Amino acid sequence: MAYRMEEIARALGGEILGDGTLEIDSVAEPAEAGPRDLAIAMKPEFAEGLAKGQARAALLWEGADWTEHDLDAAILVARPRMGLAAVTRLLDPGAGYGSGIHPMAYIEEGAELGEDVSVGPFAVISRGAKIGAGSVIGPQVYVGWDARIGAGALLHAGVKIGPRARIGARFTAHQGAVIGGDGFSFVTPEAGAVEEARGTLGGESHAKAQAWERIHSLGAVEVGDDVEIGCNACIDAGTVRATRIGDGCKIDNLCQIGHNVTVGRDCLMASGVAVAGSTRIGNNVVLAGRVGVSDNIFIGDGVVAGGASIILTNVPAGRVVMGYPAVKMDTHVETYKALRRLPRLLKQVSELQKAVFKPGQND
Repeated sequence: MAYRMEEIARALGGEILGDGTLEIDSVAEPAEAGPRDLAIAMKPEFAEGLAKGQARAALLWEGADWTEHDLDAAILVARPRMGLAAVTRLLDPGAGYGSGIHPMAYIEEGAELGEDVSVGPFAVISRGAKIGAGSVIGPQVYVGWDARIGAGALLHAGVKIGPRARIGARFTAHQGAVIGGDGFSFVTPEAGAVEEARGTLGGESHAKAQAWERIHSLGAVEVGDDVEIGCNACIDAGTVRATRIGDGCKIDNLCQIGHNVTVGRDCLMASGVAVAGSTRIGNNVVLAGRVGVSDNIFIGDGVVAGGASIILTNVPAGRVVMGYPAVKMDTHVETYKALRRLPRLLKQVSELQKAVFKPGQND
């Protein structure tokens, strides 16, 4: 669908310069943009690519001189990435799922679907499940018994929602996400190697070999409003109480949230984050890619953890951490610099030893 530049500017709340009637079909990077694309040139270094493409219009930063780039129109925004969010939302063609209930969907007796709910082929809606109005249930989605999903949900192909899950409004789950699978919780008849290692922090275990018994997950999962879960991410059901994800959280592909975890509102977790069971995470926490979080600890509001950090202990509110084990980021940087200097330092020490202890000097 085509939009005039003036319509896009209005949606972005940005300043339109040049021909507001110019029509745009899509967005593109500056060097690859065609005459009907809006080139995304949010920084001066990005704008350098405009000369290589055919863009007639661009999204630029506030204060940019758009006339330098041979454009017919431009939109200037104070925060370009927010502008990008708005323009991609406007131009998103959607997933292409059909409307209505597909004849190959299976809806068990006792399931309740709100007004204008769409259900794709091979989807299964179990007994007692309730789907809010305007929701889209993609192909091959499974919704477990007695689950509740709020209005305006979008469940992409292959999403699995476990039994008794409680999910708020405007929920988005991408392909293959699993919400409410059994938690990874097992116990041995007698204290075993895990308890011994925790208690002694020793290097060896002398516990006898034992079989593992499952602790069943009775607590399900509770998810707030406006939450988005990425492809193949998993949120495990709680053991007795629910695993909880707060309003506005965004969880990327391949993340794992263990049983009994509590996550506050507006948290962001990038690809590969793994949070072990019973951990409590505050509000507005950001965990970068591949961050690991140990079990039974607390992470305060506003914490930011750098990529691949391993958090083993409580982190107070507002702290920026990095490394393994995670420490203050500035401490980690200084430690890393010192580590890089070690080979040179060892060489200097060796030379000093040779100078001080010359052969025959102490005979």
